[in-house]
Amino acid sequence: MADLVITAANVTAADGAVTKDSSYNAGATITAGQAVYSDSSDNNDLKLAQSDGTAAEATVKGIAMGGGADGQPITIAKGGDIDLGATLTVGETYVLSQTAGGICPIGDLAVGDYVSIIGVATAADNLEIHIINSGVEVPA
Repeated sequence: MADLVITAANVTAADGAVTKDSSYNAGATITAGQAVYSDSSDNNDLKLAQSDGTAAEATVKGIAMGGGADGQPITIAKGGDIDLGATLTVGETYVLSQTAGGICPIGDLAVGDYVSIIGVATAADNLEIHIINSGVEVPA
C-alpha cells in the first residue's frame, strides 16, 4: 500500500472530535489532513511529522484540520472522529509515514521507522484518532 491520498478540502471534524486551536502556529506550510509535531527548537510551532526522522519529528501532536503558511494559526484534531478526506480501509490501523505529514497503513512501516499510531478507520470515510507516540523504532 501507500500513503493515503487526502483531499484537503474534504477534511472535517465529526461531532465530538477533540480539536485544539489558537495556541498553535505553523512553522512551515501545512495542508489539512497532514500529521504534525511541535518543534521545541522553534517556539513549539507545528511542522510536518515523519516516521523516519528524529524521535521529536515522529511525535505526532495531531492532524491539521486546515492549512496555513509559516506563522499562521493552525487547528489540529487530537482525538475523536474525523473525515480524513481519503478512502480508508475499515479496521485498518493508520500510522505516521516516512513522507512528511503523511499517513499510511501500519504494514507500510519499514525498519528504523518510529511507530506513531494515529488511529483506526471505523468507516471508509472516518478515522477514529487515538494518537500513540511509542518512541520505538521498527527493529531489523
